[in-house]
Amino acid sequence: MLKIHETTTAGGELRPVFLRADDGVLALVSEEATLPLPDCALDHVMRRFGGPLDPAQPLAEVGTLDIGEGRVLRHVRHLARYDVIARDYVTYSVPGHEALCALATTVAGALAHLGRAYRDRTGGAP
Repeated sequence: MLKIHETTTAGGELRPVFLRADDGVLALVSEEATLPLPDCALDHVMRRFGGPLDPAQPLAEVGTLDIGEGRVLRHVRHLARYDVIARDYVTYSVPGHEALCALATTVAGALAHLGRAYRDRTGGAP
């Protein structure tokens, strides 16, 4: 399981959002719900919102999730010269393709949307 994001409650508490891989099935896990994701959801989200990873940018790796079949998701942190607070990103590596990088909040939001729609359509079955 890999923490990819945090949300802030009305009371100011931080609530983690995780991505879990069980036997090739991905699920978004938070205190509110566990949302199974449709096949290829992560691939589509990263292709839609991600861009090529700039190897010149210094990234601090926070965590890694092996999704299987050579696919790897990393939670990384980057502090640009002009930023005061580091930003969290997700990088996605697939064999034979260029690694993609996207803001973690964007990835978490898109996956949550797809997970809720998938749950509502299938009744929660993976």
